[in-house]
Amino acid sequence: MGKKLTAKLFKAFVFAGGAAMLLGAPKGAAADNLSDAMIGAYKTSGLLEQNRALLRATDENVAAAVARLRPVVDWVARAERNYLRNGFTGGASSNHDTTVSTGIDVSWLLFDNGVSRLSQMAAQETVLATRQALIDIEQQVLFAAVQAYVNVLLQQDNVALRSNNLRLLQEELRAANDRFEVGEVTRTDVALAESRVAAAQASLTESRGALLDAQAVYVQAVGSKPGRIAGQPPLPQRVASLQAAESIAMRNHPTILAQQHAVKAADFAAQSAGRGLGPTVTFRANIAHAENATGPGTRDSSSASLTLAQRLYAGGSVASARRASIARLQAERGALITNQRAVTQDVAAAYVALDTARASLRSSNERVRAARVAFDGIREEATLGARTTLDVLQAEQELLAAQTARVQARANQALAAYALLQAQGLLTAEHLGLAVEIYDPTLYYNLVKDAPAHVSQRSKDLDRVMRALGKQ
Repeated sequence: MGKKLTAKLFKAFVFAGGAAMLLGAPKGAAADNLSDAMIGAYKTSGLLEQNRALLRATDENVAAAVARLRPVVDWVARAERNYLRNGFTGGASSNHDTTVSTGIDVSWLLFDNGVSRLSQMAAQETVLATRQALIDIEQQVLFAAVQAYVNVLLQQDNVALRSNNLRLLQEELRAANDRFEVGEVTRTDVALAESRVAAAQASLTESRGALLDAQAVYVQAVGSKPGRIAGQPPLPQRVASLQAAESIAMRNHPTILAQQHAVKAADFAAQSAGRGLGPTVTFRANIAHAENATGPGTRDSSSASLTLAQRLYAGGSVASARRASIARLQAERGALITNQRAVTQDVAAAYVALDTARASLRSSNERVRAARVAFDGIREEATLGARTTLDVLQAEQELLAAQTARVQARANQALAAYALLQAQGLLTAEHLGLAVEIYDPTLYYNLVKDAPAHVSQRSKDLDRVMRALGKQ
């Protein structure tokens, strides 16, 4: 069972540590949909890798707390040079010798009034809090991928709209020139059309620049260049009501869960500080062998002792530490209230933003339909002489504005939908069902929580895992 667990751990951490290599590796297949973008972000995020390593460091605090109630064994080698001079009436005598000794010292804290046990429990709660913080980081990484994907799609749509707009305006310019040649319009109409074409060319250049910027952000968030974007991302199912969304967030949001564990850790730390005023029992033993290097003779010795100690006065430092720990507990409780309210506010804002984006998209669709009808009608009327060039250009500008507003509203709807998912604490690779190997923080913790000795097989397995991580 232990070998199976170690193999699974080794595989999981080699996968996680390979993220740094994937950051610079060429991509085999284009990330053309939102799932691909989020998978790329999950696999290659340096921020996730950093916080996974910090979690492993936090796991070791549990091992350190466990080790406090275990014996400490030291091998000691000592060389001593002694010089003794005795004076007396009429003279003096001196003696010097060199002694070489070796031995084993054992020290074992048997009882500390529960301080170490409470410290261990505080460390365990800190581990759980750090795991939730890692989930929160995961949500941030995945939402950054969503933002990058949606922004690339938005800028691509804007480039397409402005390219089409330029084409239409160039057609209008040719038509204005033709009508000018036959005397139907004046040079002013031609100049107006030329002005609109120049403005459209500038807008297209700006849109292409915005697309390049969006693609650069995508590379930063996902770890690879975007391929041909497949289209609008599927929207997650929205909860039935705002109250339901808030209830889910209270149960699942990692910020709240992390702070709840932080409160428990601070409570255990406060109890531990209070127990520091109690007695301790320590066992000590020693066995040694010594030889006189300057003369004959050897000496073997051994000793054992059991010490009960009760600190009576420490200048007030212990009582001060206890009061400080209680104040930290109160601060953590206050932070929990703050986080709960902040999450509730975020859920409400995301829920309203999604409703607003949906309504805006419906209005934008109607606006585009009406602007299209108006443009086609005015353009047809212009060919019959009932409309001026300015009327056609204004109608075309209105259509472009309506289409731009629609693609922006569509992007806002996608972002709002995933922002609501994040606000509920559900924007995770596991909840979304992404095709990735989910990082399991319990694997490393289960190997280190019992503080394996350096010479044990489990410690050697851990060293092998750490070496593998360091080679990535």
